[in-house]
Amino acid sequence: MRKLFTSESVTEGHPDKLCDYISDSILDAYLSQDENSRVACETVAGKGEIYITGEISSVAEVNIEEIARQAIKEIGYDDANLDIDYRTCKINVNVSKQSPDIALGVDKSLESKEGELESEGAGDQGIMFGFACDETKELMPLPISLAHKLAKRLTIVRKQNIINYLRPDGKVQVTIEYEDEKPIRVDTIVISTQHNAYIDLEILKKDIKEKVIKEVVPEELLDEKTKYFINPTGRFVIGGPLGDSGLTGRKIIVDTYGGYARHGGGAFSGKDATKVDRSAAYMARFIAKNIVANGYAKKCEIQFSYAIGVAKPVSIYVDTYGTNTIPEEEIVNKIYEKFDLTPRGIINYLELKKPIYRNTTNYGHFGKEELNWEKIIEL
Repeated sequence: MRKLFTSESVTEGHPDKLCDYISDSILDAYLSQDENSRVACETVAGKGEIYITGEISSVAEVNIEEIARQAIKEIGYDDANLDIDYRTCKINVNVSKQSPDIALGVDKSLESKEGELESEGAGDQGIMFGFACDETKELMPLPISLAHKLAKRLTIVRKQNIINYLRPDGKVQVTIEYEDEKPIRVDTIVISTQHNAYIDLEILKKDIKEKVIKEVVPEELLDEKTKYFINPTGRFVIGGPLGDSGLTGRKIIVDTYGGYARHGGGAFSGKDATKVDRSAAYMARFIAKNIVANGYAKKCEIQFSYAIGVAKPVSIYVDTYGTNTIPEEEIVNKIYEKFDLTPRGIINYLELKKPIYRNTTNYGHFGKEELNWEKIIEL
């Protein structure tokens, strides 16, 4: 049976990703001074204006406006007529401390209060998913893997002046054809990239095909039937927050598995690791990846659920889609036996108090070998 599946990615200049990057930059700035900082930072971007809000409790002293301007500069936004200018944009900061009601459950878990377990509680209720499969060497689904690599390549050719007329905003979409659940070819590639006004569209299409697509997508996955849609609207000069508003946490499917596996609903960027939306999703990916890497399954999805103020997960669910080589019950038992899935246990195991989060913001939070939750261990 043949079928098609599509995933998308965006460049770091996409308005939503701009907001994610500002939020994670602020988080890292606090953690670099105070590893126990509690941060839930949201950013909104619109025409010529950045609005930063949220709850932050920390002994660190951070110039939030300065951090935001530097993040915008790093992405490459410097023209208010085309997108936004890091030097002249208006930045509003409205940040308060973490609610004392939330802090009650995070500082001391329900189990701690009852004498069962000395640990912090989860910072919120929620469900988190982790996923891995053997379609790529990084054990990610092929559609999102290629989409991320293409989006990253767009940024590389821009920043290295390989294609010197590109601007920061851009989107990528990749459709893979599967036969009997195995990826066999690339059916469609869609790339929309912001550019300077003077460039001829045919030159842009040729450059993107030669210097982006052919540099990323393995030749054996492309054929004469592969379809290419490069800047299909014909013009993409106005971009960034001038072309569309941005918001932290609006690209959660881009951040995870491109829709190939489920997402729990909680965004990642701007949140410290006491927020299990982020930390438990990282841990779920780590365990799912190692289940596949250790040969217990070819495909694996894990779900954790937490209750606010309670340290241990309320439930653990494993689905190997019938690809398991040992019983799923045995896999669940291995998880319970080997890992401390309390917030403190996850934070310590994955070293999540470090200022590492700017490195996660763009081109997916999963599949990057340098991140601790991507390491392969023996289970």
